[in-house]
Amino acid sequence: MLRLSRSICSLGICCLLLGACADVPADGTERYVVLPQDTLYSIAWRHDLDFRDLARWNNLGPDFRISVGQVLLLRPGLKPKPTNPYPANPYPTSPPPRITSSSLPWVWPTDRIGAPRPASGGGIILSGRLGQDVRSASAGRVVYTGSGLRGYGNLIIIKHADSLLSAYGHNREILVHEGQDVALGQVIAHMGQDAHQAAILYFEIRQNGRPVDPLAYLSKVK
Repeated sequence: MLRLSRSICSLGICCLLLGACADVPADGTERYVVLPQDTLYSIAWRHDLDFRDLARWNNLGPDFRISVGQVLLLRPGLKPKPTNPYPANPYPTSPPPRITSSSLPWVWPTDRIGAPRPASGGGIILSGRLGQDVRSASAGRVVYTGSGLRGYGNLIIIKHADSLLSAYGHNREILVHEGQDVALGQVIAHMGQDAHQAAILYFEIRQNGRPVDPLAYLSKVK
């Protein structure tokens, strides 16, 4: 009798697990549950998405506010039909103008020891000295600070335009906060170390959610 009860209990647990898994649709849609310290920008960065698309798919307001435990739609397999004739997304539906290296002034984000090295994430690695200044490569607004994105260490993400973001990884100290406006060349952090205890800055630029060659923006900077 005890064995039978245990079997029934085990069967019930399996059914619950299967029921939870049954919520995954078969149309290719992906979803993400918001964790503590997540922002819309960090989620979009983690999944190689344009934050504007992520906001539009989830009908987020102009402040892009999300809450812990909220389920966000990622890469919808079947795009849902809008139910509100006045979309919450404040950005126009037409593609934004392409931002080029000549459209904004840029500076190197830190002093360099040796030539930049390409990194697997699409950015570059700049070697330096532990604790040296890390600068904002262009004027913008800080949209993320933290260590919630694996592989980046203490990370800063700055928004320069609706389609253009830059990231600064492996910082020892972060000197700015989310929502802060920063000027061209402003010191935003101090250089830290990677997993191999080397003093480096990981620098990346993304346009429309996709990595682009940072050297195309920095090649004309002395």
